Amino acid sequence: MKEIGFGAVESRFAEIIWTREPLNSGELVKICEKELSWKKSTVYTVLKKLCVKGIFKNESGVVTSLISKKEFEAKQTAQFVDEAFNGSLPAFIAAFTSGKKISEAEAAEIRAMIDAAGKGK
Repeated sequence: MKEIGFGAVESRFAEIIWTREPLNSGELVKICEKELSWKKSTVYTVLKKLCVKGIFKNESGVVTSLISKKEFEAKQTAQFVDEAFNGSLPAFIAAFTSGKKISEAEAAEIRAMIDAAGKGK
């Protein structure tokens, strides 16, 4: 799987786009100057990097996402499970819950998700 993760600064940058899209690239530069203290060249360098990763696109000066934040988080989580637990969701859940109690409501929610996934929903 193509690596799609990114660091804290790129995450803040992506959040700017996801919360304001579609966004004129000039406006993106102004927002990033204000919120991240970035220069224009930095904005375009990071944007290009995330476009190459297939997360965003910059077409005719308008920046939009190719995948939603929720889809990105799902892919990033799947990538983590693949790398850290050889793709084993049960191993991930065992590691996540070891030494940690979950509420009955959380357990019921997890069961419902598993049931829905098992039915292909």
